Amino acid sequence: MSSEQTPTTPEITGPRPRRLTYAALLAALEGLALVVGGVWILVLGVTGHPDDRQQAVTGGITLVALALLPLLAARGLLALRSWSRGPAVITQLMALPVAYNLLQADSMAIPGGIALAVVAVASLVLLINPETTRALGIRGPGNAGSTQK
Repeated sequence: MSSEQTPTTPEITGPRPRRLTYAALLAALEGLALVVGGVWILVLGVTGHPDDRQQAVTGGITLVALALLPLLAARGLLALRSWSRGPAVITQLMALPVAYNLLQADSMAIPGGIALAVVAVASLVLLINPETTRALGIRGPGNAGSTQK
């Protein structure tokens, strides 16, 4: 592959912004929570007495697979990869309806819904911040062809 075909990212000078580090940390935290939840469901499905063992195993594997999105996004954010903001934002947007459903429950799920909503909104604020956008080298609409002066 020649250098003409390789997309280049603009050189970022200075340290990574704290907002970007915090956004990566929150995405990684969500990914780890999904892994823990998935493994927990898997273990209960295999060792316990679920109503449907196949459904429990499938649910656990699905949660572990879904954990890849925020974990990869967190890694990309820490490495200042511009592509990583998209999966991180998508993860937060998917977390908001889950948080809403947890808040509608009459159970111990309500504190989890509150925590998830706070993390999702905080992450979105951090990811959309202009400082984060600049650090990732993302140009706004209409600025795709222009270069910074």
